[in-house]
Amino acid sequence: MYRLLDDLSLIEVSSFVASPTIGLYCAQMGAEVIRVDHTAGGLDYDRYMLTGEGRSLSWENLNRGKKSVALDLRSGAGRELCAELARTTGTLVTNLPEASFLSHAAVARGREDMVSLRIMGWHDGRQAMDFTVNAASGYPLMCGPEEWDPVAAPPVNQVLPAWDFITGAYGAFALMAAVHHRTRTGEGSELRIPLGDVAIGTMANSGAMAEMLYRGSDRERLGNAIWGAFGRDFRSRDGQRFMVAALTPKQWDGLVAAFGVEAEIAALEAELGVRFADGDTPRFTHRKPLFALFQQASEQHDYAALAERLAQHGCTFERYRTMHGAATDPVLVADNPLFGPSPANPSGFAYPATRSFAKRHGHEPGDPAPAPYLGQHSEEVLAQRLGLSSGAIAKLVDAGTVALSDM
Repeated sequence: MYRLLDDLSLIEVSSFVASPTIGLYCAQMGAEVIRVDHTAGGLDYDRYMLTGEGRSLSWENLNRGKKSVALDLRSGAGRELCAELARTTGTLVTNLPEASFLSHAAVARGREDMVSLRIMGWHDGRQAMDFTVNAASGYPLMCGPEEWDPVAAPPVNQVLPAWDFITGAYGAFALMAAVHHRTRTGEGSELRIPLGDVAIGTMANSGAMAEMLYRGSDRERLGNAIWGAFGRDFRSRDGQRFMVAALTPKQWDGLVAAFGVEAEIAALEAELGVRFADGDTPRFTHRKPLFALFQQASEQHDYAALAERLAQHGCTFERYRTMHGAATDPVLVADNPLFGPSPANPSGFAYPATRSFAKRHGHEPGDPAPAPYLGQHSEEVLAQRLGLSSGAIAKLVDAGTVALSDM
């Protein structure tokens, strides 16, 4: 954890992925992130997969380094305490609807410099989640074997909730921009980020929208090939599958040398009347004979030997792993400084935990922080932020308005 944001405190009232990711990234940079949940836990508190003790591994990993306050958010008293906490920090992250007790108008009452960031579904108020906005984006109908029928073939969903995580990352950036603006001007901001806009906007930023409109039709399915460049999965003699990509002249030259196909490439160039070193276009246009050539060469080598040659020639490649294989891979995890020792997780299960993705050169990142137990910091936060006495907090606990740690 770096201390770049140790002067920032924020209240997070959120669930699932996009909104909690904002708080996670801020906490990893030193911000005090106070997550407020209903006394029984938020909608994601028992999100699959659960340990044998009923602890959500998803919740545990999205909430590292945060504090937890548990309030009865179905009661007027609990909701007012939550809104008052937001006012004391001046910064709120949530995915509750605008027409809720955490509307910007409600939390900004008496706090003109209030910054609130709200994750929404669609810009028009419709609900959405990652897998539904992905369906709207068109990407699932680009995936799958190229021989599939372009009309009758089914969509192929990705299993990573990528739009959620992209929204979370963009949300953290937008929040920092608003906080920076407040520091300069004293003005608050109400930010709304529709998940659907992130998906469709990213599709547009990538150039895909312009491409569809220019060509007047959909892009064909390409299987595991890279669109517009040379790259695909290949299989070695010992059955290992690996991915290679060549987007630059250096990468292409290295690939040709590593596979030892200089003569075959020259013959194919003479046959087709092209030079593959001229760029992506000839390599992509003639990808099928190139794929066949490289696959034939790949089948002459075991993966270990081929990987050594690819590395020697500075190629861009990687072996396919199962996710369990990735999680237990020493290069990816055990020997990667991204991961630190397991903190005292609420689940009781010990496993590597991530530090900040960004490395601050010359500074130690520190070990990963644990996720809190639900309500672990209720008493501390209410006392420090709202000035409540231990007796007043005890009365709120007795009334069911506040819950303490579920340890």
